[in-house]
Amino acid sequence: MTDIPPFKDATLPLDARVDDLLARLTLDERIAMLHQFAPAVGRLGIGAFRTGQEALHGVAWMGPATVFPQAVGLGATWNEDLVRRVGEAVGQETRAMRAADPRVGLNVWAPTVNLLRHPLWGRNEEGYSEDPRLTSAIAVAYTRGLSGDHPVYRRTAPVLKHWLAHNNETGRDTCSSSVRPRVLHEYDLRAFRPAVEAGSVAGVMPSYNLVNGRPNHLSPLLREHLRTWTDQPLVVCSDAGAPSNLVDSEHYYDTHEEATAAALRAGVDSFTDHGQDPSVIVGRVRGALERGLVDEAVIDDAVGRLLWMRFSLGEFDAETGPYADGAFDTPEHQALAREAAEQAIVLLKNDGLLPLAEGARIAVVGLLADECKLDWYSGTLIRRSTPLDGLRARFGADAVTYAEGADRVHLRTGAGWVCVPSSSGPAAVRGEEGTLDPALLKGRTDVPPLTHGADPTEFAMVEWGEGLFTFRAPDGAYLSVAEDGLVRASAEQPGGWVVQELFRLEEHGAGHLLAHTGTGQYLKVAADGLKVAADGDVFEIVVVGRGADEVAAAAADADVVVVVAGNDPHINGRETEDRATLSLPDHQRRLWRAARTANPRTALVLVSSYPYAVPEAAASLPALLWTAHGGQAAGTALARVLAGDVSPAGRLPQTWYASDADLPDLLDYDVIGSRQTYLYYEGAPLYPFGHGLSYASFAYEGLSVARTRDTVHLSFTVANGGTLSADEVAQVYVRAAGSSVPRPLRQLVAHRRVRLAPGEELRLRCEVPVADLGFWDVARGRWTVDTGRYAFLVGASSADIRLTADLLIEGEELAPRAVRENGLNAADYDEQRGTVIVDHTKESSDAVTTAGDATGELLFRRCDFGTGVLTASAEMSAEGPGTVELLLADGTPLASYAPTADGPYAYATAGAAVSLAGVHDLHVRLRGPVRLARLSFSG
Repeated sequence: MTDIPPFKDATLPLDARVDDLLARLTLDERIAMLHQFAPAVGRLGIGAFRTGQEALHGVAWMGPATVFPQAVGLGATWNEDLVRRVGEAVGQETRAMRAADPRVGLNVWAPTVNLLRHPLWGRNEEGYSEDPRLTSAIAVAYTRGLSGDHPVYRRTAPVLKHWLAHNNETGRDTCSSSVRPRVLHEYDLRAFRPAVEAGSVAGVMPSYNLVNGRPNHLSPLLREHLRTWTDQPLVVCSDAGAPSNLVDSEHYYDTHEEATAAALRAGVDSFTDHGQDPSVIVGRVRGALERGLVDEAVIDDAVGRLLWMRFSLGEFDAETGPYADGAFDTPEHQALAREAAEQAIVLLKNDGLLPLAEGARIAVVGLLADECKLDWYSGTLIRRSTPLDGLRARFGADAVTYAEGADRVHLRTGAGWVCVPSSSGPAAVRGEEGTLDPALLKGRTDVPPLTHGADPTEFAMVEWGEGLFTFRAPDGAYLSVAEDGLVRASAEQPGGWVVQELFRLEEHGAGHLLAHTGTGQYLKVAADGLKVAADGDVFEIVVVGRGADEVAAAAADADVVVVVAGNDPHINGRETEDRATLSLPDHQRRLWRAARTANPRTALVLVSSYPYAVPEAAASLPALLWTAHGGQAAGTALARVLAGDVSPAGRLPQTWYASDADLPDLLDYDVIGSRQTYLYYEGAPLYPFGHGLSYASFAYEGLSVARTRDTVHLSFTVANGGTLSADEVAQVYVRAAGSSVPRPLRQLVAHRRVRLAPGEELRLRCEVPVADLGFWDVARGRWTVDTGRYAFLVGASSADIRLTADLLIEGEELAPRAVRENGLNAADYDEQRGTVIVDHTKESSDAVTTAGDATGELLFRRCDFGTGVLTASAEMSAEGPGTVELLLADGTPLASYAPTADGPYAYATAGAAVSLAGVHDLHVRLRGPVRLARLSFSG
């Protein structure tokens, strides 16, 4: 019998198998494994491996797959059991697709747990909620489904994205998120920690941005927090190109060898850089080794974590583990896609218009009425259901009329009318065959370009907001520009990493220049057809049909109107592009207004990746609904909800603000100081967090609250007083009354989605860990639950509270800061004005500087100087002239320092004589480009 090496012995523990294989690999083989595309090691029978398979709401990029609702839609279900089943289905399809196509990877880069702090973030569609508890609950469910429940093997290996505090696409690889300790511990880290502690994730992916002046790919928090949350090895996979950004765009290090070594020391294991070519990263690691910037032990640690993940996937066991076989596009998956789409629909308003009456004549109108939109992280649709499809199937084709509402135009230049050649052919489906990198997909060049002539082609022109337009030919193909610069009617939908189907209209004399956003050039008639050039022709846009008129005519001839509006996920709000406004685009506002004027019985359905501010529609229309893009079954699901076959029970996973004026700055990450999200927002939202109506009515009663040791136990009864079975989402919030520090106005601590028959009531029980009532005490640098009364609020949303009960919690009494003994870290302030947190050193800890080299101020409350101090010392650096001043609350100056301008990391400590005793609030004023790391007191 031939002896098998220990690493192939499935009876051994994974750790032993990893150690054995690691010892057999040469240094060159180990270094090669640090790249995303790790090559095979033929002499050991080890195959090639790649980290990274997108699977946010279905298997993405690799061709046809079941497409579930967008992640923000899954968040809107508030249903962990459903989301776990979706994760299982996605994991099963990943396994099945890999069996047919080895390019499909088992290390899935999903889910995204960045909190939806700001609704203008371009990637809002990828997250679950603005609330850390709801986000983490959904993330735990999805990753458990993806990973499976076997004690050794994983169905797939999920990686959480994007570590950390990442909510802007504007300058995303160069901007720094200033995150104070309270926000870090009470908000951002709480989204990641539960899934890691649950053992259902294989690792994380750092984000492109910097946090507190340090790139996230060098974050000390990976070591100080992430890897302390579990005993399992966690893989850290870089985001695409981010290792190179450390030098190329962020200029954090001078050489790539220094940057690569720093990333390895920080804990990055897999480098996603330079596509499928590992040679560049291999060369950088080799260079770092030769320069003594990193040692082999660090490389071995990284490779060991990568191997542990591969072993857990069964790779070295001939894939005979419990998850070797998958399932693809099964009837169960199809039914689950519809169920998820139904549960994601949120009824925002209903003045009795819904559900739609049987036999009614329905006009379904709007730019998204006959669309089933995909996003950047979608798979290719196997089947497709639009709102029009769904309503016709449910109510009958004869009962449903349709009007898109696009403006119909001819385009004329001095050379004649713009025409689409008759031989253009059908538009191609982008990415139908699957690709490892859809950003590399090119536009079609196998169809003839647009030309000019005597007979005009009628184009459907749509304005998508922010001055962006698409033009569509009569056969449904969008005008697009390929690499050769020629304009063709060739795209099935707008899409791609750089969207080549978008245009801007620039007034020029009596006409317009048509600017192509993808190339930055203008449309021009040339001998070989319409193309882009540096100087464009002037076009006359002749409107031959107004979309609003078409909609009005359809609405007037119907009993009820359903307007379907929203966004295209590839336009205005997507990866690389933040939105500029919450407003619905003008074109779509014209359509719903035209429908309402013609027929007051009009419902507006918003199908979008994010919230809108629609106060006029909310005030004037009898019914509003919202759903994220719902995947392959979106239209069927919407029709069933509109018909009353399913009572809507989705709930908003984030606040819907009334206007742009209600929003903080996109780059302001201090949710506490600037009063962001439902946790702190003190204004009146258009629709609050957790909002969502039902066709049934639910009553709440009998709230009981009690504490036993480390847990608060709550119970209450929910009863369905309606006439149909329906789901209700019962929500439990807590508010700390009389806290000595700013606390949330209300904070979600529990929720349950339950189904009740008419007349049925159910006693719900929730357990809330006492620790969940706490906050990060900056005075002592730890989590604290302070003594006081806590109000428990139970209801149907964060604003619709039905039951309340107070409970006295015996916790800790907050003492003043013992500054004589412990000093003050500058970033541990209580309040600030005009400052940002930056890196103290390139490796660890924080400092504070002024925002924009102006003047800033820090406030440290209740500083206890004991019986007296005589010296106050400041650890500081500066890049130019500036000062650090210490003052009392009444403005009394205590000390002033002028650090030497030797550079941001050239810290020096200076002392000043003071005379201070007792407890005082301490103000620290910074002027100019100075950095303050720490204050200490003695004497």
